[in-house]
Amino acid sequence: MKVYLVGGAVRDSLLGLSIKDKDWVVVGATPSILLKKKYQQVGKNFPVFLHPTSNEEYALARVEKKKGIGHTGFNTIFSPNISLEQDLKRRDLTINAIAQDINGNFIDPFNGIKDLKNRLLKHVSSSFSEDPLRILRVARFAANFSHLGFVISKDTMKIMSLMVKNKELMYLSKERVWNETEKALKTNNPHIFFKVLKECDALYIIFPEIDKVINFNHFYSNIIFKNYSSNLFIILAKISKNTSDISIRFSSIFSLLNNIIFFKDSLSHQEFDYCSAMLTKKMCERFKVPKYIQDFSTLISGFFLFLRNFHLQTEKKIIYFFNRMDVWRKPDRIKKLIMLIEQGFVSFNLSKNSNFNYCIFLSKYLKKIFNISLDISVQSIIKKGILGSKISIELEKLRISKIKKWKKKNFKKYFLLK
Repeated sequence: MKVYLVGGAVRDSLLGLSIKDKDWVVVGATPSILLKKKYQQVGKNFPVFLHPTSNEEYALARVEKKKGIGHTGFNTIFSPNISLEQDLKRRDLTINAIAQDINGNFIDPFNGIKDLKNRLLKHVSSSFSEDPLRILRVARFAANFSHLGFVISKDTMKIMSLMVKNKELMYLSKERVWNETEKALKTNNPHIFFKVLKECDALYIIFPEIDKVINFNHFYSNIIFKNYSSNLFIILAKISKNTSDISIRFSSIFSLLNNIIFFKDSLSHQEFDYCSAMLTKKMCERFKVPKYIQDFSTLISGFFLFLRNFHLQTEKKIIYFFNRMDVWRKPDRIKKLIMLIEQGFVSFNLSKNSNFNYCIFLSKYLKKIFNISLDISVQSIIKKGILGSKISIELEKLRISKIKKWKKKNFKKYFLLK
């Protein structure tokens, strides 16, 4: 029985990165041998064991044979006769197919160390094409390691494109898709994930809503928007540099859905765009996106045009916006929204003065209006003898009145128009 450290732990140690989890492969053993050594079996489809003291995962060397369609269409075969190289060959990328023995020696049958040095994401073998989940995994690795200069091999990208063409992605579960997407959103450069999916034609299959946004903006950005930076990749990259909150990162993508209806509704002051909000909500529900992300993204999408014209909105509509965003109970939503605005997700130049920055104005203005709206005591209303459902009506009247008074005195000071 021989034990080898494999996968991400070996890869990350060679890259000088911190190691999160350690995975081990056991060659020349059987389940009974490991059980006698007090390992705890946890795997159902194939034997995976937890070490009795470290609690790290130890898997018996195995191979996989394609038996059906999709990510789960495999027969897993394990036996003491399966070699380390056979086990490594079933892995996705060469940089993930490096092993290290207990003496620190590397076993690298597929030149993964060379590809690490060359910053190359390259498939191990032709069996790569048997698992459609690997398209998403490669896109995620590209996002995770792009800051180190990693790129995807041209041959690997060709295989990914062919897999898409052969409709392999149609058989991936929605939970698996979101799982990889969520991991990608946590990387330093999540926009690379969507960019790779676009380049291999997978984005249209998995996220048709996002694909439409990118296609629309790419075609019209230079013709219509001129100075308006509406490119999804640019916006997501910029926002991701300033926050690791995936609800903010994810919602920035769907704020751009409104651009598709920008022409027919460019001067609209409507309170809520149900068309864009519904597109966002349906996509989130399809992938079972966590509720807190789904709700925030849907609201941001629906209020995009409203925020674009926020300086023109009436006090009554502003309070409606606050109520719909549920900011009285969830003030963190205003903080998230301000961060989005500061990074330019509603950006365009409203003034001939090139020094005017609408996003900076809007973030300050929104924060001020919100604080003014908060600065009203419910107890003072109750002391007036107003009770029950009439409290919220009176509270809304006072908020509208207070905003109106402040705007009358201070609006020009904030807006800085000459």
